[in-house]
Amino acid sequence: MTPKNPDQYRVFGNPIEHSRSPFIHHAFAKQTNQNIDYQKKLIALDDFSNAVTAFIKQEGRGANITVPFKEQALALADELSERARLAGAVNTLTFKNGKVFGDNTDGEGLVQDLIRNKVSLNKSKILLLGAGGAAKGVLLPLLAQNPDSITVANRTQSKAELLCQHFADSRVTASSFLDVADKQFDLIINATSASLSGGLPAISETVINNTVTCYDMVYGNDETPFLKWAKNQGAAKIIDGLGMLVGQAAVSFSIWRGVSPETLPVIDELRASFENE
Repeated sequence: MTPKNPDQYRVFGNPIEHSRSPFIHHAFAKQTNQNIDYQKKLIALDDFSNAVTAFIKQEGRGANITVPFKEQALALADELSERARLAGAVNTLTFKNGKVFGDNTDGEGLVQDLIRNKVSLNKSKILLLGAGGAAKGVLLPLLAQNPDSITVANRTQSKAELLCQHFADSRVTASSFLDVADKQFDLIINATSASLSGGLPAISETVINNTVTCYDMVYGNDETPFLKWAKNQGAAKIIDGLGMLVGQAAVSFSIWRGVSPETLPVIDELRASFENE
């Protein structure tokens, strides 16, 4: 019997060379016995819609979307999940019955990684640093875990206030970086891009104590600047964003394939691959 051709998936972005998504999804496919082909595809900045249309015509089944196309993917979708609508961005497209379905799995990937790391979210006080797309994309899944409060702190407080208004939930409040100095939190999530440039969000070390968990959405071979700083201030636990990367991919995979892969073996494989680079 002739083996069936694999179902086609892509990750679209610009730049895209650094993407670990093909590695992750092929590892999931092997683990769950799924016959897929998942490739990364560089898209010209003005050609996103054409590229997606062409892929659908080639019988593509789904695509992950990375920067800078997440807002364009939102506009392209015929139907949106609630979390994608509130995030204002789509990272997962599914092509089915002539329609394009848009979802955002980033926040669920974060939540699942926090749970895997035994971080309690129920009744917790969370400080979310940054008010850009990364913060916006995780708020709804965090709220679904029933925290007491989420304080969105940003260098420009007005931007944090706009984000809070968008969610209209009394548990979500806005702050400047300066004004959180005298407050206590159970979990601090860095959703700024500061770690990518070797910097730190301008928050006081007084928010760190020996009961707080610090999470950075960024990951790398070494501890990020934010996590190094948090550890030096005595944080109870520090976690980087690699598990979130694998976690959001696992949610996408389960949307497409109807099976939920194990994330930990893939996280471990990725960590090992960093050490070999």
